[in-house]
Amino acid sequence: MIVDAHHHLWRVEDGYRWLDAPELAPIRRSFGPDDLRRELSAAGVARTVLVEGGRCDAAEAALLLAYARTTPEIAGVVAWVDPADPALADTIAAYRGSPGGDLLVGVRPQLQGETDPDYLDREPVRRGLRTIADAGLAFDAVVRADQLPAVARAARELPELRFVLDHLGKPRIRDGASGLAEWAGPIAELGALPNVTAKLSGLVTEADWAGWRVADLRPFVAEAVERFGPERLMFGSDWPVCRLAADYRTVLSALDEALPALSAAERAAVFGDTAVRAYRLRW
Repeated sequence: MIVDAHHHLWRVEDGYRWLDAPELAPIRRSFGPDDLRRELSAAGVARTVLVEGGRCDAAEAALLLAYARTTPEIAGVVAWVDPADPALADTIAAYRGSPGGDLLVGVRPQLQGETDPDYLDREPVRRGLRTIADAGLAFDAVVRADQLPAVARAARELPELRFVLDHLGKPRIRDGASGLAEWAGPIAELGALPNVTAKLSGLVTEADWAGWRVADLRPFVAEAVERFGPERLMFGSDWPVCRLAADYRTVLSALDEALPALSAAERAAVFGDTAVRAYRLRW
């Protein structure tokens, strides 16, 4: 059974201002559950994790949880939070009390938008991470490569919190060997921490959108497998963002081709079992 650990749904009229960038015109439209289900059916994907889409307000969570409640394929939701918010525990409780709240499996701030690479070291943020751990939720970290050391420090200090690294920490795949070199050290540090899992997601959009090849992805995927092992890696489509570089089925087949030789059990981990464990999915 294939589980897609990372995709989005959004309504453009609800205020996704990041989509205003000219280069994002191909995805500047609404994507809903019906669009998703067509992609899943065509690709043979059984279950998914729906992740907040950069709107950065609590109201989005209610919509995503409602989608999950009425879309059997969506097994869990990762909703937006501000980890420095003193009322974070109340926000999480409100999410859980809304329709579909039992499908809340994780939370995510937009860390990649923080200019300070050491943002996670701030004490109000660390308190928020402890609140997330106490709530039994996973913490998705969508970060730039220069923010990876701060993620490692936080994960080391909070072994009780399940960290999920989105998009392998966004290595500069388009820059080839230099992108690999700057990313490999920090990713090895994270891979040594047992409470960190990582998503093999968002890779085609870190490569050359128009000219990427599977060979461009392979060194980064191989490094991730070496550092985390298949049991702490999971497939994510990053659909519909991936459409900037490839369609859903192409992303899935590209990862399948980019992976090194694995046993059947190891491949099952990458394409489903790790996501079930990391997010404690049930259906």
